[in-house]
Amino acid sequence: MRELDQEILKFNHDQNFKYEDFYVSKSNEHVFNFINKWPKWEKNFLNIIGENFSGKTHLVNIFLKKFSGIKLNTDSLNHKHLQEIKINQNIVLENFNEKIDEKLVYSLFNLIDQDNKYLIVTSLEPIVDINFNLVDLKSRAKNFLLYNIEKPDDELMFALLLKNLSDRQILIDKKLINYIIKRIDRSYGKIFDFIYKIDQLSLIKKKSIDLKIINKVLGE
Repeated sequence: MRELDQEILKFNHDQNFKYEDFYVSKSNEHVFNFINKWPKWEKNFLNIIGENFSGKTHLVNIFLKKFSGIKLNTDSLNHKHLQEIKINQNIVLENFNEKIDEKLVYSLFNLIDQDNKYLIVTSLEPIVDINFNLVDLKSRAKNFLLYNIEKPDDELMFALLLKNLSDRQILIDKKLINYIIKRIDRSYGKIFDFIYKIDQLSLIKKKSIDLKIINKVLGE
């Protein structure tokens, strides 16, 4: 994990998914450690769950960069992708939800199983809890290992706030970050909503972030 003992980091504002920019904490270390054990997994099917902005995409991009493979989005999945799957050992299927072509997904699962490939599915909730119409798909969903990215702990909240404010070249005292952590909801979505609002206010006021601005955003 990066050293956090600094007030501002020189990051590009563009989103990146570099290995070194993933912050490992108690909230996600079990998932991070597991994917890096590949191919020594108990099963070939893995479901990573976590709320929006929790780092699921960052994790699978790290995995694919290290071990190679193909990434598909559930919403755009089609039969042509079955051919691409055949030439890749590792497959990532992002944003899995109940609005899927069940027969197509079942074919995908079967292909991966038959060819002894590996599949990572990311979703907000466990896919085993989805009420599929296809009975065989329900059975397949039960065969996934389940890893949950938990709500951010203080260390991860500090890292996310510092890194993302620094990305936007926003100077902030570390004591103020600790002040924010004690008062903001322990939610990835709330953290990034706070960062967005602070960014907008800093552009308008054209000054460093102080306690007055922070309290204004926290109170909204």
